[in-house]
Amino acid sequence: MTPSAASSRPGTPGLDIPEVTVAPGDTATTSLTVRNDSDIVEAYNLEVVGDCASWTTVEPARVSLYPGTSETVTVRLAPPRSPEVRAGEMPLGVRVLPTEHPDAVKVLETTVHVEEFRELHTELAPRRRRGWLRGRYRLAVQNRGNSPVEVGFTAGQPGEELGFAFSPAERKLEPGESAEIGLRVRTGTPVWFGAPVVWPFTVDTAETGAQEEPRPEEATVRTPLDAEFVQIPVFPRWLLVVLAALLALLLAWFMLVRPAVRSAAKEAAAEAVRPSPTAAGEQGSAGQASGAGAGTGAETGTGQGTGASSGSGEGVPGGNGAALGGPQISETIDVQTAGGKTKTGTYRVPAGSVFGVTDIVVANFQGDEGLLTITFGGRKITTIALETFRNQDYHWVTPIKIPENETVTIEVTCGKPGTPASGRQAQECHEVLNVTGVLSRTTQ
Repeated sequence: MTPSAASSRPGTPGLDIPEVTVAPGDTATTSLTVRNDSDIVEAYNLEVVGDCASWTTVEPARVSLYPGTSETVTVRLAPPRSPEVRAGEMPLGVRVLPTEHPDAVKVLETTVHVEEFRELHTELAPRRRRGWLRGRYRLAVQNRGNSPVEVGFTAGQPGEELGFAFSPAERKLEPGESAEIGLRVRTGTPVWFGAPVVWPFTVDTAETGAQEEPRPEEATVRTPLDAEFVQIPVFPRWLLVVLAALLALLLAWFMLVRPAVRSAAKEAAAEAVRPSPTAAGEQGSAGQASGAGAGTGAETGTGQGTGASSGSGEGVPGGNGAALGGPQISETIDVQTAGGKTKTGTYRVPAGSVFGVTDIVVANFQGDEGLLTITFGGRKITTIALETFRNQDYHWVTPIKIPENETVTIEVTCGKPGTPASGRQAQECHEVLNVTGVLSRTTQ
């Protein structure tokens, strides 16, 4: 059995088969000649052994020879383009096994030189990131070549608005090894208002250190990865609309509402300190003797009817009686109501009397929430939201007259009981109305 130099490089002394050089993804061949020097017909089985056995074949794998004849077989090497086939020297053996004389087996050996190839695969995730000043990305790198490499990372953009930082900045990768690199993108100037700003940039991965130049057929251009950083404004656009509306309301308050409130307050104060002829007339009527004369009594009754008509819109029933001067009285109406319920409290004017109301005080000492409505007779005086006050008072220069058998009524709708000074929330709403005025007797 003798080797053949066909399709092979010159062999190294001491080797049975010439050395072979092959590139992953390509095919290389060599050959050897099998000769039968025995005196019988012999069959030979050829089998590749060693690290190259998975991607090396012998054609044909079995030969039969007559005595004194020979045949040349081809050894074909086709390593895959994979990181598993490491660059460098690998042993190759071909075992020749005679069928009739198996004890005469021989293994012919040589060395296979696997060429180096380089291939990097990179992915960037996510390709688009949103943020005020900075964004974080992940760069996945895999060495798909068959030799170790050191890789470095660079990023760039058309302008100089962004800063880039890789962690780590360089990395050594064994064949088939993968690594994840952190990338932080930062801009130095915030966007306060307006639309988001899009900053495009690229990320490139390149080999660093002393590397052999790739073969011309392996020289490929890696396209940098495209990515974007979307810088969002600190204050959203709708906030500008809200701020403009608030500013308009504030200007309206100072220019229109506040002067009107001050003017109304001054008028109310002037009205409160102005002398009341009606009140003086009632005091004079109260000081007269009961036998002062029918003419005077009728004249006083007419005056009271006029006052009631102008102040409250109601007169004494029948219109043919007169209200005599009476004592100043004060009545209290106390109402307690459970949450979600409505309850009323009343004070009824006695028969034969007219009640001239001059002052009322409403107390919400617990801070309850709900509604309170005050009614004099058939007239609704006011409706107040309980959560807007703790104590509220009203005063009239001209008394509001309530005829006999009519009522002063408060209606309380309890939304939520408040918390009194004890610090524990009350179980019921509790409101108090104090009504003050002059109770006058009527005559027929």
